[in-house]
This record gives sequence, C-alpha cells and structure tokens, in this order.
Amino acid sequence: MPGYPSGMEMAEVTCPTCFESFGVAVPHPDEMPTEVDYDCEICCRPMTIIFTEDEVYARGLGD
Repeated sequence: MPGYPSGMEMAEVTCPTCFESFGVAVPHPDEMPTEVDYDCEICCRPMTIIFTEDEVYARGLGD
C-alpha cells in the first residue's frame, strides 16, 4: 500500500459504521492476539480492531 514503509504487513478492515474498507498495520505476531482502539479513516467513528493469528476484524465500540 502506498504511504507505508516497505515490509510492513497490512490488513484490510471494514468500518462497522460506514462499511468502507481501509488498510491498517498488523502488529508483530508476538503481540497477538490484541485489540486496538482506532478511528475509521473514512468517517472518523471509533472502533476496536481485533488482531488474532487467523483474522483481523473491526467492531463498533458499542458492540
């Protein structure tokens, strides 16, 4: 993805509010599983992004 350092693993996430997709940097495998509070890059609504060894997904803060 443009604008990100080469070698950085990226994942696509879909915002649970506006349903638009955008890329996020994946934490190092030693840091997973983890949850990260994040604002949508499109609509700026808050969400939590969940990173596991098998998947990356987002949920709204009220979910």
